[in-house]
Amino acid sequence: MHLRVTFVAAARSSPLLAERFEDDRPLDQAGWGEVQRVVQDLIPLAAAELRYCSPAPRSRTTGDALGYTPLVQLALRDCDMGRWRGLTLGEAMAREPEAVDAWLADPRATPHGGESLAAFISRVGNWLDTRPVEDGGRVVAVAEPSVIRAALVYALKAPPSSYWNIDVQPLATTAVTGRTGRWNLRFDG
Repeated sequence: MHLRVTFVAAARSSPLLAERFEDDRPLDQAGWGEVQRVVQDLIPLAAAELRYCSPAPRSRTTGDALGYTPLVQLALRDCDMGRWRGLTLGEAMAREPEAVDAWLADPRATPHGGESLAAFISRVGNWLDTRPVEDGGRVVAVAEPSVIRAALVYALKAPPSSYWNIDVQPLATTAVTGRTGRWNLRFDG
């Protein structure tokens, strides 16, 4: 069974340097403006048989604004950052520099008391592998950039450390095609 899963990165809820772990703020004015600029280009993805989003407010709002009427999927939630939830990376670093260094260096580390990067990638990958779509089907999922990075690491069977080398901009689209355990990254012209 081959299917196509297109990920759409949620529009922004804050300037890049003010992004927070497990950010639950709604779209900011810049985010709304971004959606309005790309809505015509992204509306065709609403034809997908299944349309999903993460439970984050900005993902749900982005999906609705694009006309997807997406179903919330808990498996697409951001990484559980434990006591760092709501902090910026800089704030976490100022409070617990050794813990942040350990977390960045070891994908199995959970110094924040939440979910490890390896567990996060696995959770998102399991979601990807269990999509109930017929052969040739299409899925669209609006999610946080971190979720999309995790999906790409999983799909490419890349080492977890490569997560830090993937940059996903607001409203970027990325597609993977394939089936359980065998995914390919797809770039369209």
